[in-house]
Amino acid sequence: MDSDEFRALLVARREEFVAAAGAHDATERELASARGDSTADDEHDPEGVTISAEWSQLAGLREAERRELEEIDAAFARLEAGTWGTCVDCGRRIPVGRLRVRPEAARCVEDAARAER
Repeated sequence: MDSDEFRALLVARREEFVAAAGAHDATERELASARGDSTADDEHDPEGVTISAEWSQLAGLREAERRELEEIDAAFARLEAGTWGTCVDCGRRIPVGRLRVRPEAARCVEDAARAER
């Protein structure tokens, strides 16, 4: 794969997360509306998830999206700088297979695992 193909993967990945963020915007508006509805007593509904729990879950999804978009934007910057595809820790090339799955990857598998610990 050449850099144009990886750029296309990054663009597609970014579009995917932007679309998900848009869907979460709609969910957030619905939850805000439900929170404002004084008749919505879901806190005592044994059958359903509470609005507070949904709000908390949405906040977690939003944070994950924000981090992912930052990683994708950083990958674009590395692509422009000519350092994309090189591990930021050890300097070795990141395997093409990893980049096909996760084009925003900044580390090789070994260093990514180490960073997770």
